[in-house]
Amino acid sequence: MTNFTSNTYTLKRKILTFTDKISNRLPKPERKFVADITYGMLAGGSCLLTDVVDQLHEPSKKINVVDRLSRHLEKGTPAAAAASYLQTIKKWVPQSRSYTLMTVML
Repeated sequence: MTNFTSNTYTLKRKILTFTDKISNRLPKPERKFVADITYGMLAGGSCLLTDVVDQLHEPSKKINVVDRLSRHLEKGTPAAAAASYLQTIKKWVPQSRSYTLMTVML
């Protein structure tokens, strides 16, 4: 029988490792937001904030967590996070496609 709990935590650890790479130059609240929103969207399979919050299992009231995520989303993507993201995914794209990817992202 497969141990789903260990599979879940392994997947969560991989997601958090990825988010650490793209948010390492950001302040701690921004790093937490990147980790929360990425994990919540992937785990919930939805980009609705209420669905994201359900996956986070935070002890705070749901409306307070939705408000926190909303405030961060209003700020937009920090330039440092976008640059780190592009550097990270650039390693996974073949060299011939890197120029196309950079053009599309900009």
